[in-house]
Amino acid sequence: MLGASNFTYAEASWTQALGDWIGAHTRAFAAIGGVPRLLVPDNTKVAVIKACLYEPQVNRTYAEMAAHYDTAILPARPRRPRDKAKVEVAVLIIERWLLGRLRHRRFYSLAELNAAIDELLRQLNEARPLRRLGVTRRALLEELDRPNLKRLPAEPYCFAEWRVRRVGIDYHVEVEAHFYSVPHRFARSEVEVRLTRQTVEIFLKGERIAAHRRAGGNDGHTTVSEHMPSSHRRYADWTIERIRRTAASIGPATAALCELILERRPHPEQGFRACLGIIRLVLLTREGERRLLTHPILDQLNQLGRSGMAQAFSELEASGEAATLGHVDWLGLLLDREVTHRRDKRPATRLRYARLRQNAVVEDVDYRARAASTAPCSRSSPMVRGSMRTII
Repeated sequence: MLGASNFTYAEASWTQALGDWIGAHTRAFAAIGGVPRLLVPDNTKVAVIKACLYEPQVNRTYAEMAAHYDTAILPARPRRPRDKAKVEVAVLIIERWLLGRLRHRRFYSLAELNAAIDELLRQLNEARPLRRLGVTRRALLEELDRPNLKRLPAEPYCFAEWRVRRVGIDYHVEVEAHFYSVPHRFARSEVEVRLTRQTVEIFLKGERIAAHRRAGGNDGHTTVSEHMPSSHRRYADWTIERIRRTAASIGPATAALCELILERRPHPEQGFRACLGIIRLVLLTREGERRLLTHPILDQLNQLGRSGMAQAFSELEASGEAATLGHVDWLGLLLDREVTHRRDKRPATRLRYARLRQNAVVEDVDYRARAASTAPCSRSSPMVRGSMRTII
């Protein structure tokens, strides 16, 4: 509704989702023939993400539409209906003028209903004069509002949605059950995807890095050859050779399955996700991966009962510090860990073999009992809190 002329626009929609909200605005601007300088919506969730008196947070797509039409959005203040008093009156008029005339009619499609609404709105705006002024809303629009309206852009706004996605190691982004490529150097980066009815645009830190024609959700791939690296190397050293090598280490059946997947895809990188999913069935946890990639030295240390040295060896291998250490330093770290492991293990062993009535740990020992009593310790001496009594 326009403020000066009271020119009113209305339409029916299935929902009040973002797409219907934006579409209603674009069709309203087309019906008016111009764009107002300011939009004053209610604090509905589809338009305003967070209502605030000083700094309301407007939906990103809604703000993008306003920028396309070169207008501004100023939501009404929360719990201040007088900020949009004209709209409240227009809603009352529309309910009486439209619903009263259409309540006994039956419509078989939304388009048929909107056609009937358009006809009644034409009568309201162009044939029915305002009671006190004696002129129609259309006449006041041309006299008062038209000089202050901005021109419509050459193209209407194309509705778009934004999604946050992460690029896979195969430099593809999954959107609506379809995979779209980006330049391979952006693998594993977090990107923003702008979806329209026909296009898919991918942005990284505000810069567009890829654009594709939108495809159906068939779990297929849309790959631009310029996005692929010449050597087909993957980020974080996940190459085809590594996948084959890891699959072969699991077993011949896994190796054959991964090889078949890689051969049947147009580009080998498109099979990375499927092959990695198979491999991760074995590498579900770090412990599973450690068991898969066990070093022969670890087996020997565990067989000899050197648990501390085995744990230190495994941590050094995982951190990548092994190559930077000399033989003496390496051996010293293993021995220090073994000594620490045995020293920490001794109190636990004593507690396990002690005849305690209840389970206890070292923290349960009351060391003040020996100092408070002059008698020598015995099984009846109160050494542990509660009913537990023992000698440690």
